[in-house]
Amino acid sequence: MLKAFIEPFRHPRPELDLGKGTDGASGRKPKAKAKNMSGTLARIWSYLARRKGKLALVLLMVMLSSGLSLLGPYLLGIGVDEFLVSLKGPDEAPYDSGWIYFLIGLAAVYILQALTTWLHNVWMIGIAQETVYRMRMELFTHLHRLPIPFYGKRQQGEIMSRLTNDIENVSSTLNSSAIQIFSSVLTLVGTLTVMLWLSPLLTLLTFLVVPLMVLGMRWITRRTGPLFKERQRNLGDLNGYIEETLSGQRVIKAFSQEERVIRGFNERNKRIRLSGFWAQSISGFIPKLMNGLNNLSFAIVAGIGGIMAIKGYISIGTIIIFESYARQFTRPLNDLANQWNTLLSAIAGAERVFEVLDEEVEAKDEGAAVTLTHVDGAVAFENVSFSYEKGGDTLEGISFEAKPGEMIALVGPTGAGKTTLIQLLSRFYDPDSGRIALDGRDLSTIRRESLRSQMAFVLQDSFLFQGTIRENIRFGRLDATDEEVEEAAKLANAHSFIMRMKDGYDKMLKPDGSGISQGQKQLLAIARAILANPSMLVLDEATSSIDTVTEIKIQEGLQRLMKGRTSFVIAHRLNTIRSADRILVLKDGRLMEQGTHDELLKQGGFYSELYHSQLKRAAM
Repeated sequence: MLKAFIEPFRHPRPELDLGKGTDGASGRKPKAKAKNMSGTLARIWSYLARRKGKLALVLLMVMLSSGLSLLGPYLLGIGVDEFLVSLKGPDEAPYDSGWIYFLIGLAAVYILQALTTWLHNVWMIGIAQETVYRMRMELFTHLHRLPIPFYGKRQQGEIMSRLTNDIENVSSTLNSSAIQIFSSVLTLVGTLTVMLWLSPLLTLLTFLVVPLMVLGMRWITRRTGPLFKERQRNLGDLNGYIEETLSGQRVIKAFSQEERVIRGFNERNKRIRLSGFWAQSISGFIPKLMNGLNNLSFAIVAGIGGIMAIKGYISIGTIIIFESYARQFTRPLNDLANQWNTLLSAIAGAERVFEVLDEEVEAKDEGAAVTLTHVDGAVAFENVSFSYEKGGDTLEGISFEAKPGEMIALVGPTGAGKTTLIQLLSRFYDPDSGRIALDGRDLSTIRRESLRSQMAFVLQDSFLFQGTIRENIRFGRLDATDEEVEEAAKLANAHSFIMRMKDGYDKMLKPDGSGISQGQKQLLAIARAILANPSMLVLDEATSSIDTVTEIKIQEGLQRLMKGRTSFVIAHRLNTIRSADRILVLKDGRLMEQGTHDELLKQGGFYSELYHSQLKRAAM
């Protein structure tokens, strides 16, 4: 059963499709991916290397601590030979000055060892926390530079798991395991050197158990590595599922699907339990194996060493020194084995972090790209085609023009390409062929940040951040004064309901604006867009599922917002766009019809069918 479970993890599947080849827009080669332990460790070192000076002090303290740990048992053995073995009888006590000085020296050695250990632990914790701080900050910053398609292919919770759990694994390892591994190696080398100097024969006897230790560690770690990676993948999957189900609680309860999502959680939880169980169980063999072999080594050295002492080949103090060193020799091996599993877990987490950091950021603007200073709002699509995946067309041959200040409505069934058209206009994606122009200038020659700063979005599901109402409105323009914020709220018909709330504009909203109605969220989103004072607007039917009174207020705010601005309205209810300057009718990624409401009705085409079918449903 164990072999059957482990076998699939020998060649773990790739976590992410990181993109191969070169960037089509810039010709840049993707950065090297962290695919192995040495590569990942090298990248972690690139963070640690920024504090080389302090790291050197840490290593110095580790060397001193390791040296003092070797000196203590050696002095103890000498003390036995010099002050105890030489006693003539049980009543004689070694209370001369030499004995006192010896005890003081021995105490000083152990005190200094404790001090150096404390210093290198404290300093290393500081280095580790700074390293993880930089790594976490770099990852969070990088996430905001990634293109929209990256987020469309991944669960938010899975991404969050990389930013929290995986980086925390790296933090835990750097705090303790990294120095522990270095200290164990130093202790191992130092102990071996002194043991060989004292007695090559006893050293050889001690080494009899080392091949068994190495083979056991190799057998175990080859199986735990893939399991630790699988556990991290499963944890990311579970976090994504939790985030998804918590966000969709209303839908889950509305359709009474609580039992189904609990079963889904249970399946993912079982996968974590199994991978975690086998990883920890197999790695748990290491201390048991080491302790057993350590006791065997102790017995061998004690038995053979006792015979050698009786025959006068070595002293009793040497046996005591050797037994202490034999313990110290196997203890670093034991520590290395234990820390190795922690290191494997950290490397698995670091690889997942570096996979995201290796994702290509949103294509950089060309060197000649311009910053917009003034926008009239004339938009032209010229035979534009686009597909999210090769082999299919989401949009095909779209051509139309929007004059400055016009209201352009986009209608059509689900999947017709309405949202995709807007994403092309805002350059979240670039067209596969054709040309999109703003005021006669190709969008590819305009800086993305400059283009988007001239646009404002009011979506069907308005997103509000945790913070005050004033801060959420000011998100549209961060340098706006309190007076400008309140004026924008008045134009959006939001001022009256804000003032009825306790604390008014300083009311603290919960995450995603929970605690206020959907209509109030929309009014705040409109106020935010008014404050931004954009040249172009994108509206995604902001009045659907809103009561009539609130809809009137929202429509009034939208009319003020759209005045004098080129607006693109994704329409679901066709009676709300009768006043549009032009209506674009999309179906299956193609532009079927375009014209005013009256013109399209007279044509009796697809738009006319949609409009009359909605009238019939409304009358029923």
